[in-house]
Amino acid sequence: MLTKKQKDLLMFIHERVQETGVSPSFDEMKDALDLKSKSGIHRLITALEERGFIRRLAHRARAVEILKLPDVALGEVLRGGEVPRGDAAPASNVVTFPDKSVSAEKDDGHGSVQIPVMGRIAAGVPISAIQDHTNDILVSPDMIGRGDHYALEVHGDSMIEEGILDGDTVLIRETSTAHNGDIVVCFIVDEEEATLKKLYIKGGEVELVAANPAYEPRTFPADKVQVQGQLVGLVRRYH
Repeated sequence: MLTKKQKDLLMFIHERVQETGVSPSFDEMKDALDLKSKSGIHRLITALEERGFIRRLAHRARAVEILKLPDVALGEVLRGGEVPRGDAAPASNVVTFPDKSVSAEKDDGHGSVQIPVMGRIAAGVPISAIQDHTNDILVSPDMIGRGDHYALEVHGDSMIEEGILDGDTVLIRETSTAHNGDIVVCFIVDEEEATLKKLYIKGGEVELVAANPAYEPRTFPADKVQVQGQLVGLVRRYH
């Protein structure tokens, strides 16, 4: 059972992507639901995910996939015919913010795996990260293991004591969970930015810690930080 606000947000996202092909911004969602801040939107999105109506895409900072719609609305809004109740919504309900894309890993025929490079990640002050699929990188399967992966170019020096330097390319396994001390890609909800840091969970808070004494640890409420992947490897080019 959805609250009125939860249903209104779900239907607003669905209808906008059907009309324009892209998702509304958080500000547009806020205005449509007459909320005072974007934090309310994030709480609604979390509630929709917990109830199985949407799924956030870990490799994209601001994208969700609509899995189903409220039963009472199925016959009214779905195009191309009705779907059985409880089934997933059609592929056209993948809500992708326009500056994000990704491709799947694939073997190049020579034992290497092709990983999409998805832009830059901050190892310093957070920046807008996980951008367009810029290019691919070939790595050995031994470097990544099982699961879905992507790569990011490092910008900044906050992780130098972990051997991660400005200009390196980090290999990230997609995951939404982490343990204390893991080096992870974290999306900071209120800032709508991502960073590469060590993560420590302390009660209801998350502390993001740099590996450079020049940067102070930053602490956020647990619901304001989304883990989007864990560091599994690094590629460095010498010129």
